Amino acid sequence: MASNLDYLDPALIPLEEKVKAYLEAEKALRKPTDSAQQPSPSRSELARLEQEIIALLPTRDEWVKVNLGYGPSRVGAWHVPAMGGAPERYELRIVH
Repeated sequence: MASNLDYLDPALIPLEEKVKAYLEAEKALRKPTDSAQQPSPSRSELARLEQEIIALLPTRDEWVKVNLGYGPSRVGAWHVPAMGGAPERYELRIVH
């Protein structure tokens, strides 16, 4: 049986940092921007971070527990089949 403390594994730190960066970029993208302040991230930057996170995941179609600073959170990549001309892909899901 897996321990509930597996999410504290130091090997998951790069994944955790990438997920935190993704969440911050996603939050900044939703906020209205003021051009005098720092520029907001673009959708392409968010997509790049998403692909980097998916590449760091040790498994697909199941949750991986990570530590985002306030207890175990979950991140996973789930298969989305090809439909309507769109190619198959993996969709990133984060529960925090």
